[in-house]
Amino acid sequence: MIRVTARIALDESEITEDFLRASGPGGQNVNKLETAVQLRFAAMASVNLPDAVKARLATLAGRRMTKDGVLVITAQRHRTRERNREDALERLLVLIREAATPPPPPRKATKPTLGSKKRRLESKTRRGETKRMRGAPGRDE
Repeated sequence: MIRVTARIALDESEITEDFLRASGPGGQNVNKLETAVQLRFAAMASVNLPDAVKARLATLAGRRMTKDGVLVITAQRHRTRERNREDALERLLVLIREAATPPPPPRKATKPTLGSKKRRLESKTRRGETKRMRGAPGRDE
């Protein structure tokens, strides 16, 4: 079991890894070794994630989530397979932790105070007076 939060732990059998050739520079090494990791996690089928976390995870994942509810993370930043595996797993855990945090409470709408209304109107009056003074002389209204 992989511990994500105090309440959420993932079963290692839910995560599958595929190795593929990384793109970009790397010399001859990049052409013959499969160091990039494509990590797949069936998030919507997971019994270890609450429904609310699944919904937020789908929103956070965006294009990384397939139509079947499988989260796909590709890691190819590092030159070695092991570091890419660690990177992909860490990115998955960060994403799930972010989805596990509850959303902030909705903002309650409040009315502006009387003082703030007066300050706003006074500043509008001052600004209008400044602009009126910029007009041609002798044109008082």
